Amino acid sequence: MSGFYARSIEATVSAIMQPKPLPTSGQPVVAIIGGGVSGAGVAYHLARENGCERPVIVVFEPRAELGRGLAYDTDDPAHRINVPAAKMSLQPDDQGEFQAWIEARDAVACDPQAKRPDGPLFPQRRLFGDYVASLLKPLLQDGSVRHCRTSVTHVERRTGRWLIRDESGGVTQADIVAIATSHPPPAAPGRLATRLAAHPRFVADTTKPGALQVIRSHDRVLVIGNGLTAADVIASLAERGHHGQVTAISRRGLRSRGHAPVPQPLFGDFLSDAAHSAVSLLTEIRAAIRAAEAQGISWHGVIDQVRAQGYDLWQAMPVAERCRLVRHLRPYWDVHRFRIAPQVEAVLDAAIAAGRLEILAGLVADARIEGELVVCTLQPRHRRQSLEQSYDAVVVTTGPAHGGILETQPWLAALAARGHLSLDPTGLGLACTERSEAIGPSGKAEPSLLISGPLARGTFGELMGLPQVTEHAFFVAGEIAAKLRLAATNIQPV
Repeated sequence: MSGFYARSIEATVSAIMQPKPLPTSGQPVVAIIGGGVSGAGVAYHLARENGCERPVIVVFEPRAELGRGLAYDTDDPAHRINVPAAKMSLQPDDQGEFQAWIEARDAVACDPQAKRPDGPLFPQRRLFGDYVASLLKPLLQDGSVRHCRTSVTHVERRTGRWLIRDESGGVTQADIVAIATSHPPPAAPGRLATRLAAHPRFVADTTKPGALQVIRSHDRVLVIGNGLTAADVIASLAERGHHGQVTAISRRGLRSRGHAPVPQPLFGDFLSDAAHSAVSLLTEIRAAIRAAEAQGISWHGVIDQVRAQGYDLWQAMPVAERCRLVRHLRPYWDVHRFRIAPQVEAVLDAAIAAGRLEILAGLVADARIEGELVVCTLQPRHRRQSLEQSYDAVVVTTGPAHGGILETQPWLAALAARGHLSLDPTGLGLACTERSEAIGPSGKAEPSLLISGPLARGTFGELMGLPQVTEHAFFVAGEIAAKLRLAATNIQPV
């Protein structure tokens, strides 16, 4: 278990809000905004928590089912989980639950490509959403969790509680709020969004349903970005019969790596003398990779060890060094840590071998529309002279714009304006304490406002991989339960 998750949740919570009983049931109300894996995980574990006053748990999520979010609400057969099924679970202490769920239902019978020759399962991504939804279903049926199928429009602190308005016109009062919203959409670099907005085949947000349907089979496509989303886009296009030229460009030209042919043991120890700077950590990782290779162990085992010790390593670094790491080393970390499924890797390898996929290091300096074409000025990374290339379609896959989260949700911006929220200095999301309590601009924590999931990365470090997301959901549920227990001992009769 990760350090933050394993810590005792029984510790005394200072300066805690004291819930007031609802007029109808007397139960405290916990509102969870966002019903993807992070939000659904908090609801699931909180509903199953023993020894705390049973709260009313309300999850605000416009999708039909809880537990899908952006990642697992897809019907695209090319979208696969990028971690073996045996390592994915909503239960931090039972990593194999998802695979057991699959086997009990023979859930990949119609997906012969899911099982690799060497044994691991990489099923279609939607299947994990089915699994999480199945865990929430009995809790929804017995009323332990309530799904409010709408989006939140306004949140404010009023008379000691949180008042939440939704786009359906509903008003909910809650004692504790957990923010578990989705990643913000990617942001097109520079002025591209404005310059290309009118083009019918400019895809600024691939998460929108049917986003890639505008691309024709013969189109020359420029993909801006080279991470997991770019790999998904290229695989999806291939699945749909696309045979045109694809160019994928990113600042460093780093393509997402694949999994090791066989499982690798964890290698290295980065905690005994924890690095306090980005440079020293990089030096230690490189040395460990060399030592691992001498023993026949691939870099995968070293990176997995860094991930396993990631929380404590992150905590050991001053904020300035965290910012430096994000600014300079994050791209290298991402492509080694977030590996593509073997099926997707095979598609990319085949496209490169056939000359249909080109990986470039550089940036898109400018772009303009000329008739049906998009003419782009590309600036290669180690060349002074720019290139001008024409494309039929441009797709943005630069990854979530975590630093712009406040602009994507007006209610979040309003909370920040009222002093309840602030951006994390690393640019990875929202500022919060090591108890996941939101921090306002003044530096003061809000004990009754918690951040769950990737938006808490600035404090907790690695919170993008599924195992860390589910661990953090469990942790946040435990924090909420502890607050409810403490508040219950202090409630005065109405």
